[in-house]
Amino acid sequence: MAIDYGRKRCGIAVTDTLQIIANGLTTVGSGELLDFIRDYIAREPVECIVIGKPKQVNNQPSENMRYVTAFVNTLHKQLPQMKVELYDERFTSVIAQRTMIDAGLRRMARRNKELVDEISATIILQDYLESKKYNRL
Repeated sequence: MAIDYGRKRCGIAVTDTLQIIANGLTTVGSGELLDFIRDYIAREPVECIVIGKPKQVNNQPSENMRYVTAFVNTLHKQLPQMKVELYDERFTSVIAQRTMIDAGLRRMARRNKELVDEISATIILQDYLESKKYNRL
């Protein structure tokens, strides 16, 4: 499972059991995220939660990093058995917008911030899966 964490809402993506393809799942409000994760992992097997690590172009943490860190700390306390990893999320929103344009979505559809967050989470997860694959070689 991957999360594009935001102060208002979070995009969520999951992968297939073979961990080959990432798919957007949904977008939930940040205040509802922990309950959503609990409910989801009660129904579906989740090996790891990958959370986008917000960085600036110069590799320094962005302003949103303090919120991500606070959420990760809460997640560790509430679900101590769950593996949680941070993964660089730089440019995922830009790539998500480009993906929406390439998919032929009209301008109004591209303004849907929930869809952008969900696609961003999918990109984070797919990049993470590919990095794991190449690190094994």
